[in-house]
This record gives sequence, C-alpha cells and structure tokens, in this order.
Amino acid sequence: MGTTPSSPPAASGGGLTDNVAGLLAYLFWPVAIVFLLIEPYNKNKFIRFHCFQCLFLGAACIAMSIVFMVLSMILSQVFFPLVFIFGLLQMLIWLGVMVVWIVLMVKAFQNQMWKLPFIGDLAEKQANA
Repeated sequence: MGTTPSSPPAASGGGLTDNVAGLLAYLFWPVAIVFLLIEPYNKNKFIRFHCFQCLFLGAACIAMSIVFMVLSMILSQVFFPLVFIFGLLQMLIWLGVMVVWIVLMVKAFQNQMWKLPFIGDLAEKQANA
C-alpha cells in the first residue's frame, strides 16, 4: 500500500537482534541476568535497560506479594469477609501487572524504551552506568 520498508533492527553481535533480546529479557527473567553477564549484550544500552527494568519489576512484584500476604493475614484476624474483598482487589492488581508486563514485551520488540514510573528511571540509570 504506501508503506516503505523499514530498516531491520540492529544485531548486537551475539546473533539476536536488540528487539528480540529485549523481548526475551521480559519473557524469561533468568535470560535478563544472562544478558547482563555475557559480552555482546551487556554493552548494549537498549538491552541493558530492558534487562534492568525487568529485574526491578520482578523485585517489585515479589515485594508486593509479601505485602499482600501480610495484609491478608491481618485482615483474616480482624474481619474475615474483608479477606475476600482484598483477594478480589489483589486479582485486579495482578491482572494489571500482567498487562503491563505484556506491554513491556511488545514495546521492547518494537525497539522502544518504554519507561515505567520510578522503575524505568532506575533501569535507565543502571543501563547508562
């Protein structure tokens, strides 16, 4: 139709293009750690940014899980029906996290550095260090 072919994404020297490496960092978090350790990928700021953002988001999810667990235990002692309402709230929050994670994978595959609030700034600082 009237589109011009775009240039292919640059390969980072390890066989994977930058956008695929960014996607894989979000898809499997151990891959993000590996990309930060092995040579051609740990020099690329785009890949480093997505790896750090993935790891920081994962750490935030773990912290949020602990907080939710403690709050559930407290609510179960105070007034048990609140646990059900809090459980529904947790499900909505986790659904939102899952949507954000999918958006991050799509944005990485589209060669975009989409920053999350606070976490994205931390990831950008680490990627540029």
